[in-house]
Amino acid sequence: MAYRDLQEFISFLEQKKELKRISVPVDWNLEITEITDRVSKAHGPALFFENVKGSPYPVVTNAFGSYKRMAYALGVEDLEDISKEIAGLLDLSKFSGLGNVVKSMPQYAKLAYIFPKTVAKGACQEVKENDPDLNTLPILKCWPEDGGRYITLPLVITRDPDTGTQNVGMYRLQVFDKNTTGMHWHLHKDGRSIFEKYRANGERMPISVAIGTDPATTYAATAPMPSFINEFLLAGYLRKKSLPLVRSINSEILVPADAEFILEGYVDPNEPLRKEGPFGDHTGYYSLADEYPVFHVTTITHKKKPVYPATVVGQPPMEDCFLGKATERIFLPILKTQFPEIVDLNFPLEGVFHNCVIISIDKRYPGHAKKIMHSVWGMGQLMYTKLVIVVDKDIDPQNISMVAWKAFNNIDAGRDVVIVEGPLDALDHSSPLPHYGHKMGIDATRKWKEEGHTREWPKDIAMAPETIAKVTERWKNYGLDV
Repeated sequence: MAYRDLQEFISFLEQKKELKRISVPVDWNLEITEITDRVSKAHGPALFFENVKGSPYPVVTNAFGSYKRMAYALGVEDLEDISKEIAGLLDLSKFSGLGNVVKSMPQYAKLAYIFPKTVAKGACQEVKENDPDLNTLPILKCWPEDGGRYITLPLVITRDPDTGTQNVGMYRLQVFDKNTTGMHWHLHKDGRSIFEKYRANGERMPISVAIGTDPATTYAATAPMPSFINEFLLAGYLRKKSLPLVRSINSEILVPADAEFILEGYVDPNEPLRKEGPFGDHTGYYSLADEYPVFHVTTITHKKKPVYPATVVGQPPMEDCFLGKATERIFLPILKTQFPEIVDLNFPLEGVFHNCVIISIDKRYPGHAKKIMHSVWGMGQLMYTKLVIVVDKDIDPQNISMVAWKAFNNIDAGRDVVIVEGPLDALDHSSPLPHYGHKMGIDATRKWKEEGHTREWPKDIAMAPETIAKVTERWKNYGLDV
C-alpha cells in the first residue's frame, strides 16, 4: 500500500486504533519526550499532539514504534513479507531456462514503478515563508543536557557536483538560531563525502531538507543503501508506486512533493565549523559535543496545514529500534546473495544496531564462523559492529536465551574469541580513540576435530519426537494451565 503522505498514514493508524490524540497543551521542551518515552516503553500507540506551546503546528511521535506499525508503514502485515518478496526477486534460478524467464517477466516488469517521477507542483510548496524562522516549528528539546532543540527526522538531500546523483540521509539538525542549524554528518557518511567535493571546489553546497514524508520514504532515508543507489528508488519499491518529486525553489535538488515541510539552504565549506551537541542519542547515552558544519536555512516551504513529525531516541527500546528491525529483515536476503551460508541474523535492540549482531550459519568447513566475522567487518555499515556472535543453523538468533546458552557453553576463550581493530561508529563512546577501536567475534558453533577439538562433542538434550507428539495430543487431559 502506498500512502500519499504522512497525514494519510496518520489517518490509517487512527483507523487501526494505533494512534492517540492529545488535545491538552504540551511543551516542546522535555515534556513531549517524557510522554513519548513512557508510551514507547509501554509498547503504546503513536501520539498526535494537537496543541504544542509556541507553534501553530501539531506534532506526531512514535509513529513507527512497534513491529505492527513498522509493517503498516511499509504497506505489509509482517516485515517478513518484504524479506520473502526480495528473496524471490533475487532468486537466480528463475533465469535457468527460457520457460522460467518468460514466466518471471511480469514480476520484474512491475519494478518500473520504483523510479521517482518529477512533477511540476508539490503540496510541500503550497506556502513559502518570506522570513524563514525555525522557531515557528515545534522542534523538540528532548533531554535535559541536550545542546538545544533538534530536528530528529530530517531527510537531508544533497547532490553530487560531479555526477548530479542525489543522496538522502538522516542527520540530526541542532537549531542554533532562527535560520541556522548544525549539520551532523559523520566521517563515513555519504553526505560528508559529497561535502568534501564542494569543499575541494571552494563552492557552497546546496541542501534541501524534507520533514514529514510518507513513511516508506522516511524509512528509506535511514537505510544503509550503496552510495550509487538513490534512496528514493528504495522508497518507490516499498511504496509499490513512483515517488513524486518537485524541484527545489533555489536549487536543482529534487524533493518529495508531498512532504510536510522543506528547508532549503546551504553549507559553506569555507565557513568555520561550530560546536554541535551534546545530544541524548539512540545508544542511551549523550553523544559528545563536537565541531560540525553550519546549515543556513534560506527558505522554508510547507503545506497549508502541515504536521511536524519527530522521533525521540534514548535508552532502548524506542521507536528507532523498529526502524532498525525493518532494515534487518529487508537487507537479509541481499546479504544472503553474497553469503548464502547465512541462515538468519538478529541485531538485538540492546545492541543499538551497531554494537552486536547474532548470525546463524550453515557451517561447512573449519573456521567458517571466523570467515563470517571478518566478512561482516568488511561490509559497509556492518564494519561498525563491535560484537559478532556466530551460532549453528539450528539455533534461532532471535532466541536470546538459546544464543546465550550456546555462547556461554560452546566457547574456549583462547580458540573461539577473535579480537580485531578497525573503524567504529562515531557515536561509540567506549573506544579510547574516536572512530577507531577494537571489535570482538565469538564462535559459538559446535567445534570440529579439524578446528583442533579432539574430544567428543556432546549432543544437546532433546526429547524423543514420538513422546512430544503423545504429550501434545494428551495435553488437555493433564489439567495443566501452562
